[in-house]
Amino acid sequence: MNFTTAGVILFTQNYEACVDFYGHLLGLEMLHRIDRPGERLTTFKLGDTYLMVETGGVSSDQPKTVAQNPTKLRFNVRDVAATAKELKTRGITAMIHQHSWGTTAEFTDPDGNPCALRSHDGFGN
Repeated sequence: MNFTTAGVILFTQNYEACVDFYGHLLGLEMLHRIDRPGERLTTFKLGDTYLMVETGGVSSDQPKTVAQNPTKLRFNVRDVAATAKELKTRGITAMIHQHSWGTTAEFTDPDGNPCALRSHDGFGN
């Protein structure tokens, strides 16, 4: 197969809050937005792929369990601690965890979807 691009579609209940979260708070570049009756979506550049935020999901006041959402959006960064500190200034609390394979910082979006930072060094080894 010859795929031209790949992406992830995230269905959200708190659509505007999630668009703000991924666009303004995480700083993802917006590629396009559609806002018309029956169709609301915003697409962000996510490395060599895209993240499309749409309506139609179910939110949770608590972080979603794997049973509620068996995926996690992970963002590799050069310095997990520094990036987690920057997120904190934007109102996002990320819990840092050390693993044998690298460092992560776990947080959630406004719908309770799990997200994480991951240390870039050692990825794929």
